Amino acid sequence: MSKGIVSVLRFTSLRLRLVVVFALVALTAAVSASGIAYWLNREAVLKRTQDSALNDFRQEMQNRAATLPPRPTEEELRRTAEQMASGSAGYSVVLMGERAAGKPIVGASDPDVFTLADVPRPLQTAVTTERPVSDANPYPYHLFWQRTQRGSTPYLVGGTKIDGGGPTGYMFKSLAAEKADLNSLSWSLGIATGLAVIGSVLLAQVAATTVLRPVHRLGEAARRLGEGKLDTRLRVSGNDELADLSRTFNSAAESLQKKVADMSAREEASARFVADMSHELRTPLTALTAVTEVLEDEQDALDPMIAPAVALVVSETRRLNDLVENLMEVTRFDAGTARLVLDDVDIADQITACIDARAWLDAVDLDAERGIVARLDPRRLDVVLANLIGNALKHGGSPVRVSVRTEEAEEGEELVIAVRDHGPGIPVEVLPHVFDRFYKASASRPRSDGSGLGLSIAMENALIHGGSITAANSTDADGRVDGAVFVLRLPRDASGIARELRTRSSQGEVEES
Repeated sequence: MSKGIVSVLRFTSLRLRLVVVFALVALTAAVSASGIAYWLNREAVLKRTQDSALNDFRQEMQNRAATLPPRPTEEELRRTAEQMASGSAGYSVVLMGERAAGKPIVGASDPDVFTLADVPRPLQTAVTTERPVSDANPYPYHLFWQRTQRGSTPYLVGGTKIDGGGPTGYMFKSLAAEKADLNSLSWSLGIATGLAVIGSVLLAQVAATTVLRPVHRLGEAARRLGEGKLDTRLRVSGNDELADLSRTFNSAAESLQKKVADMSAREEASARFVADMSHELRTPLTALTAVTEVLEDEQDALDPMIAPAVALVVSETRRLNDLVENLMEVTRFDAGTARLVLDDVDIADQITACIDARAWLDAVDLDAERGIVARLDPRRLDVVLANLIGNALKHGGSPVRVSVRTEEAEEGEELVIAVRDHGPGIPVEVLPHVFDRFYKASASRPRSDGSGLGLSIAMENALIHGGSITAANSTDADGRVDGAVFVLRLPRDASGIARELRTRSSQGEVEES
């Protein structure tokens, strides 16, 4: 079902628009051509029939009606009308004369078909109106005609009057045959229009396939390039615009591949340098640490002038040692060799051990029930908790509250640990950067003794478990900022993440106890 919908959506994009445009253009052209052809043929057919009938009627009026006496009888009018209608033109005739002054008399060739009542009044008025004779108008009476409709049948009605007081004649011709011919023509033109539209749709399909095949290949190549297959290239053929587009894509892909390769090389060199430097520093740091421990033990017996310097050396040596350890941890994350060792952990006991080892029991309020067990890496969880709680104690305000709960998630049960302080909160402009490496909000907080790597390492340890950490400010009942809240979310059972990571050799070795 979903594949069918996807295919329909793909078809209804550029391909459908091309087909619709081709069809509309063909339909417009065909309808226009058919309309013009129909109109021209209609006028030609009607004019030919009309001219033939009117010319024949005029001739019959001159040859027969003009020979009638000035005061014809009804029988003479009828007989003459029948003679005029008996020709090949196929029209009916009505003749109107006067048997006496002001006393009209009418004779019809077929009263059942055509009578004087069938002649439109405007036409009768135009026919019987005498016009002044002049050089421009040599005749007082003219032949007039009009097309009319009786039911669904069209008719031609014409009339004229014999000069010099002769009878007035009207003809009535059916145009049904011409209408049938024009209907046949319209059907033929309609069929031709339909065939033209169908042909245009087929041509549009061919054109769309020709145009869209390279576009589809370009889209597939762009998708593979986006997936990291930087060696993707398009086959270039021809010299048209699509070929130029393919060449441009190949050039861009080659340039991107080169830049990514350069960046990867520099990143690897940088990571290798950090790792090597951290490793090389460990040996002298071990010696320095041993010396500082001795000096710290003898600090009370030292000269008061020397004791502050010794305390500073001890403090900075420990800070340097933490920095080296953090750098090595970051290097392992970057190289994908960070180890994940899972074990069943009682979260309340783990948090208690973390804050007890760092002498934070008096400053931290723990809200966690015993018996909440999760399968996690206890060492990495300790690193996350130590960084979050230590950050709250250092930059926030007491008391720091740590609460633990579980929630249902899409992929199973989730462990939620919230660390909240009661300090000034985190400035809005700092929130997006709190997990960045070496980031310190020096403009809003006192100088920290940390390396700026603690929260970023905490985030990396959460991510390797398939979890996350979010930072936000909490507010009191009046809406004022009342401290910062860091929320750690971890899957209660990270075995699935461990199995997934185990399949990725590039992500480093994963062990499960």
